[in-house]
Amino acid sequence: MINALFGLLLLMVPSVYADTILDPEVTTAVSQHQAVFANQAMVVTANPHASKAALAMLEEGGSAVDAAIAAQFVLTLVEPQSSGIGGGAFMLLFDQQQQQLLSFDGRETAPAAAKADRFLAADGTPKRWIDALVGGQSVGVPGVVAMMAKAHQRSGKLPWSRLIEPAIALAEHGFEVSPRLAGLLAKRYNPGLTKLEPAASYFYPGGEPLKNGQLLKNPDLAATLKTIAAEGSQAFYHGKLAEQLVAAVRQAAINPGDLTTADLASYEAKYRAPLCTGYHQYQVCSMAPPSSGGFAVAQLMKLIEQHDMSAFASGDVAAVHQFAQASRLAFADRNRYIGDPDFVKVPIAELLAERYIGKRRALIQPDQDMGKAQAGHVISAPRAAGVSPELPSTSHLSIVDAQGNAVSMTTSIEMAFGSGLMVNGFLLNNQLTDFSFAPTKDGALVSNAVAAGKRPRSSMAPVMVFDKAGKLDMVLGSPGGSRIINYVAQTLIAVLDSKVDIQQAINLPKVTHRNDYLALEKGAWSAQTVSQLQAMGYELQQRDLNSGLHGIQRVEKGWLGGADPRREGLALGLSNSP
Repeated sequence: MINALFGLLLLMVPSVYADTILDPEVTTAVSQHQAVFANQAMVVTANPHASKAALAMLEEGGSAVDAAIAAQFVLTLVEPQSSGIGGGAFMLLFDQQQQQLLSFDGRETAPAAAKADRFLAADGTPKRWIDALVGGQSVGVPGVVAMMAKAHQRSGKLPWSRLIEPAIALAEHGFEVSPRLAGLLAKRYNPGLTKLEPAASYFYPGGEPLKNGQLLKNPDLAATLKTIAAEGSQAFYHGKLAEQLVAAVRQAAINPGDLTTADLASYEAKYRAPLCTGYHQYQVCSMAPPSSGGFAVAQLMKLIEQHDMSAFASGDVAAVHQFAQASRLAFADRNRYIGDPDFVKVPIAELLAERYIGKRRALIQPDQDMGKAQAGHVISAPRAAGVSPELPSTSHLSIVDAQGNAVSMTTSIEMAFGSGLMVNGFLLNNQLTDFSFAPTKDGALVSNAVAAGKRPRSSMAPVMVFDKAGKLDMVLGSPGGSRIINYVAQTLIAVLDSKVDIQQAINLPKVTHRNDYLALEKGAWSAQTVSQLQAMGYELQQRDLNSGLHGIQRVEKGWLGGADPRREGLALGLSNSP
């Protein structure tokens, strides 16, 4: 079984950011949520409406892919700050019957007119991110609709049009604005949302932000979804909808862009070989580039594999130190080497080779922070690290259906409310700001530089874990910008090493390190732990770390679902009657 499953995984390998970029998410006090058990199927998404839509598809005999598609269309409406059909996504799909793991790349692409200097000011220096993200110049060709159609063609059971009906109904009849959506609007975090129509009138009617509990309808989105339901995914990329999308980008009142109808018509969602690596007796599988998430999670875990991490979930200082040091090293390599593999050589095998991992692991001292880590040398061509904001407004959903098929899907429009541009009832992404603003550094190529048709680097890390017999053991992922890597890795280690259940792992106080400073979740760590870590030489900040982890764990006789209490997610299970 294990050979059948992993034989197709071509990338299998053996057993600064500016502090001005604030996390826009509304903080929710962390509570000890309890895991949800079901013996048949499980869905976990970022919003109750999306979870209910996904579960309804499973109740009708739909597949995990069907449920994921229904959830995404609903999230476009009810969680517009995080994802939607104006953005992109990565999806892992496990086919239980064929024992096959697939991954789908629905990442946005740069327009054909895009050049390496896209985000440079007139004097040749990188623009401020706040000046680049709003308007048309930051919009990439949205990929999520094409990706969902590709996955549906492969593994869908219910008609495409049926999957969109829940979102249409909610858009027509309305839904109550959630506390998180209302809170983000009240903060006025996105500088374009109050300046660009029709978004300003939709989210700030009469100049005031939508209120928690307010009934919100979106007839424009309902009409758009009806077209996509009736005519298929191609209606998004051709014809009237495409023309209107392009017009919104090119005629934007702020930073007008250069997207064309030809850019939309030529977009293609891609199959990618998943990236899998051994960790103890498990195989941890995620997205390959252009996402850096799968690589960085894999390298981080390989670096700490020889250390006893069993006490990690209890906040053991030695284990936290190992985690932070491994993360420093993984981020250093990520920043230098990871980009779109269709444009640059990405040396994944070399970066995850045991010999290289051993050399990098030897840099970790048992009781001292190493300071700023430098990337290793694995290829001869000079390569420089780039910097992009990569903000945390993203969403993740995890689904297992009654046949044991599974989806792990992370989806995003980048900044909270994306570019601020709204067309036909949905927001457009600002994912092109995930490219490095500077295309070169000290004369060396930046892997993640802008180029026509290129996909910007991401940190999204949808994950599936398989046991030594090849059985699906866990489905996991998170939003959080570049912190996704740490959120996912921390949760995996807590379950696989500390042996806590999926919900307990999600509830844990968060810790991240992006090779900048050690971040500890505010109010969740003891003064003694903070003092001990500072004594090791860490620059340390206590701050809100608003993960949005959604996971599923296989247990005896069924599945456990866990939703992050920091957001509004909901786990719903499907069980046989007693």
